[in-house]
Amino acid sequence: MLKITDLHAFYGKSHVLHGVSLSVQAGEIVALLGRNGSGRSTLAKAVMGLVQARGSVEWKGQPLMGLKAFEIARRGIGYVPESRDVFPRLTVAQNLLLGQKSGAKNGRWSFEDMYRLFPRLKEREHTEAGVLSGGEQQMLTLCRTLMGDPDLVIIDEPTEGLAPKIVEQVGELLVELKRRGIAVLLIEQKLTIALRVSDRALLMGNGGIVFDGTPQQLKDDAALRKEWLEV
Repeated sequence: MLKITDLHAFYGKSHVLHGVSLSVQAGEIVALLGRNGSGRSTLAKAVMGLVQARGSVEWKGQPLMGLKAFEIARRGIGYVPESRDVFPRLTVAQNLLLGQKSGAKNGRWSFEDMYRLFPRLKEREHTEAGVLSGGEQQMLTLCRTLMGDPDLVIIDEPTEGLAPKIVEQVGELLVELKRRGIAVLLIEQKLTIALRVSDRALLMGNGGIVFDGTPQQLKDDAALRKEWLEV
């Protein structure tokens, strides 16, 4: 579905990504791991057309480079940034409604799905998003993206700063995405949850991919983790 080839990305004169190549197949969860500053978030932004980049990004065989973020989203790629962006003056229900794909009648997700997965959102249904806790805002951002019925979701640090119970709920959601045939590119710091739910693990370092294999292979390679992942 998603195929990235020789991708370079820049912030001004700063060259952040150095020829990254990777792929994500339909219904596959790929964990993208690495230390802060390794280029993971920049990769997500480059796919979504949010940073200066060159190379090839293809989605279902069609090029994405040069398209605007909303055009990419309309093609079926959802993006959940680490900034937990919500519309603060709108309620939880209104935020979810804004995420709903225009004209979609038979999408894979409904309000009931969101409230079942995250009961706390049901409790806060009529509460303005701006007064939600960080964890609640993260739930809402994830769910609003899913209401757009994407075929691929790029999720950047979904469990950062969350309580263990909420982390488990996020893990359950990722498994549910796979069950419904949705591909996931998961950018995550928590090695345990990333390796538990993913089909493949990629490791980034110095703006490139330094490992591409199974979660078990990464678990078994202590030297690789020490060099590129562990603090």
